[in-house]
Formats: sequence, structure tokens, C-alpha cells
Amino acid sequence: MRQYGPPTSPPPTVIPPKPSYSYIIDCLYYYTYVWLKNGRQFWFYPTSVEHGAVTGYRWTGRYWTFYGFDSRLIDEVACLLPTPYRNL
Repeated sequence: MRQYGPPTSPPPTVIPPKPSYSYIIDCLYYYTYVWLKNGRQFWFYPTSVEHGAVTGYRWTGRYWTFYGFDSRLIDEVACLLPTPYRNL
């Protein structure tokens, strides 16, 4: 079941490895680590992906804040999908 609003807990403490290719659309409603083409990187919780725009919640280090950006700025993303052995 998808929740509305930001996640109720912080993102994982470990940064996942950067993949060689990825798609933000596969990460909707999952903790996602984002690498931008300008070198910036951050935890993100995407809730909407549209042509040229991604919106969701960005982790500031203390709390989630609503955030949107141009999807063309994305270099790669790594999302943590739930498994039967890991409870996020």
C-alpha cells in the first residue's frame, strides 16, 4: 500500500553502489539514492515522474522536505526495493 506524504522514517544509513544504468520510474515510492550530472547526490523518495519532472521528498539529513527537479539532470539512481528478508 502506498502512503501519502513523506516517509515516516529516515533513509538507510548506507549509500548503495552506483549502478551503470537505471530508471527513476522504477523507484516510485521507494527510498532512492540519486546522483545528478552536476555531481550532487542525495536520498530521495519519488512520488511522481512526469515528462521532464520528478517530484517527491528529499532527505535533508534531519527530515524529509518536498522537492522537485528536472529529470534530465539525473545521472543514475539506486532504489532499495523491499525483499522478504529486508523490512524498510
